[in-house]
Amino acid sequence: MKYLFFNDYSEGAHPKILELMASTNLTQENGYGEDSVSIKASQLIKDVIKKRDADIHFVSGGTQANLIVLSSLLKPYESVISASTGHINVHEAGAIEATGHRINAVDTNDGKLTINDIKQVVESHTDEHMVKPRVVFISNSTEVGTIYSKGELESISQYCHQNSLYLYLDGARIGSGITSKDSDLTLKDIAKLVDIFYIGGTKNGALLGEAIVIPNRELQLNFRYHLKQHGALLAKGRALGVQFLALFTDRLFFELAKHANSMAEKLTNGIKELGYSFQTDSTTNQIFPILPNSVIEKLKTDYGFYVWSKIDDSSSSIRLVTSWATKEEMVDGFIDDLKLVSEK
Repeated sequence: MKYLFFNDYSEGAHPKILELMASTNLTQENGYGEDSVSIKASQLIKDVIKKRDADIHFVSGGTQANLIVLSSLLKPYESVISASTGHINVHEAGAIEATGHRINAVDTNDGKLTINDIKQVVESHTDEHMVKPRVVFISNSTEVGTIYSKGELESISQYCHQNSLYLYLDGARIGSGITSKDSDLTLKDIAKLVDIFYIGGTKNGALLGEAIVIPNRELQLNFRYHLKQHGALLAKGRALGVQFLALFTDRLFFELAKHANSMAEKLTNGIKELGYSFQTDSTTNQIFPILPNSVIEKLKTDYGFYVWSKIDDSSSSIRLVTSWATKEEMVDGFIDDLKLVSEK
């Protein structure tokens, strides 16, 4: 196998993270996220989002973050609105449903929700015989590589606040989303426009870990109880905090995301030059080229990737994901091999 494009977490961690973990390893620290490195990491994140009164909590992964956040926001009879492609709806083994909450899934062409999508769900749930929509769940970048513009997020935020809905943003690939060449959003904008979100480290250079950010002060109270109840209040919370301290020192987090995007852009350009189209218009680190099934089978001999969806009887889309560690020669090699198998 020449290279794996399955995901953006096949590698371990950026060397600077490992170096910081090693250098602080024997320092005695308080537990449960109250150690000095986690506090410093939180301060760096607050500096970036320009919101000193935000709460920051470090957890192990994205599914855990989504489960904890949504269970903290929803009463037993309340539901969450999500695109049908949303991670909570497809790839979390019914974690949200297992808490007794319904997901109001909306089919979209690009993985993004619009005000009309949200409005239709809200207006179709009219009384106490139905669940009551309470949270809007979005991702940036989305599960199909697309991103929200600042204007789109402002509109959704305004609608949510006018209609007593919480707006929650899944940031598993937030680094890739905000460093996309087409993005006009910043972490500061997101912190201003949503009630709660998380910054994904697992898919952007960390060994593991996500940083839950709570700008809405009303939602901060007693959140640590939810962390504890769901097994996320780690005795050695320093193991998570130290990684975000490294990521948010000297803008490493943003540099790694930009690299992943640039490698995906090079893949995109090379594939387009060979005459192939794409299922979605992505300028992030996930791309979805449409290839003949015969070509896909040949590529699978040397490369790892997911066949995403059937387009017709003779072609399918595949998902290629680049990471902070993807080397340019691996991208060049894939393009060269795609050209070879396309000519046969």
